[in-house]
Amino acid sequence: MNTNLTQKLSQPIVEKVAIVGAGPGGLAAAIALRSQGIDAQVYEKAQEFRPAGTGLGLAPNGLNSLDAIAPGIVEALKSSGCEVHHTVLKNIQAETIRTNATKYLEQYGQPLLTVWWYRLQQVLASRLPFDIIHLNHRCIGFEQDENGVEIHFDGEKSVYADLLIGADGVNSVIRETLFGEGKPNYIGSMCWRAVIKYHHELFNDYELVFVKGNKQFMYILNVGGGYTSWISRKLSPDYSLSHSAEQVKSRILHELADWDESFRAMVEATPAEQIWEGPICDRSPLTHWSQGRVTLLGDAAHPMAPAMGQGANTTFEDAYELGECFSDSANLQEALTSYEQRRIERTKIIQARSALGEMRYYDDTLASSGQTEQRQMTLNDDFQKWLYDYKPSVTS
Repeated sequence: MNTNLTQKLSQPIVEKVAIVGAGPGGLAAAIALRSQGIDAQVYEKAQEFRPAGTGLGLAPNGLNSLDAIAPGIVEALKSSGCEVHHTVLKNIQAETIRTNATKYLEQYGQPLLTVWWYRLQQVLASRLPFDIIHLNHRCIGFEQDENGVEIHFDGEKSVYADLLIGADGVNSVIRETLFGEGKPNYIGSMCWRAVIKYHHELFNDYELVFVKGNKQFMYILNVGGGYTSWISRKLSPDYSLSHSAEQVKSRILHELADWDESFRAMVEATPAEQIWEGPICDRSPLTHWSQGRVTLLGDAAHPMAPAMGQGANTTFEDAYELGECFSDSANLQEALTSYEQRRIERTKIIQARSALGEMRYYDDTLASSGQTEQRQMTLNDDFQKWLYDYKPSVTS
């Protein structure tokens, strides 16, 4: 251990790291690595940061990880998002079935925080030097040898680094280059979602609303700043995508034809081009995430159904643990091996529970007991404690 410590104090085990993907996971990883003196550079295919993404629930395990990576950042997120104190279950007639007080803060020391993906990205990006985030860099592949990795981008641009981290999501180019799996697995659930500036008397008293329909449900989240995130999912054995933004909006309104007008009004108020439509997908767990000087993080490593809201939270765990492995290891191979040992088994379990939870949303036998309005429907007490009580060990 003393040898490792000497190594750590003298110089980082790698000098330059290229991170593909400037979502919250890629940015958090960059913050964690740069705090150790590593030159982490982020490459993003988007030409600019635009308001995008859905509302997210940041749970205690994710918030603890973020706080360890960047002390004070959770307080900044609280002012950008919404602390959830109550959740409410409604039926499609907008009648309230049950209101529950959340217990996250009391039980785990952190709240459930709902925030817009775009605001989360902004808060994380503000912790990094502006010139290390390179937009308009679409990764098309890489080549590596024992000395480094050459990463290729569209437009004949290339960069060279000691390590490449694929933080490029469920359709990761990095993962596909490593493992060649093809398209992700469609798990039988279609999704429509948007974030809009919206107020409605039905929702103003609540931070999180869950509406249970027939093989269909909707989340309505207060994500702070007067913005509302609505997310509708429907059981659909086969999926097909609409041909235009107008078709997307027409389709979701048709799906909500029997719902109370207050729900339809929210969708009506959403510009068609702001509604995202797509399938809910995951991938089978990998036995390893790394090859040579390349590794994966977040949805690229362990894409999961959103039923438990753990996509972003486990991604922040990844970023924290990866940083710790670099701090505690004598060389790159040791760091990556340790990273996989710390992360793969945990995320495999959460992936499986998330897929199960997604299908249980549509199980009408649970509706009478009200279990479907809570992510905890897939959790027993021991599992919930194991999931949310994850606390990084912050060392000085």
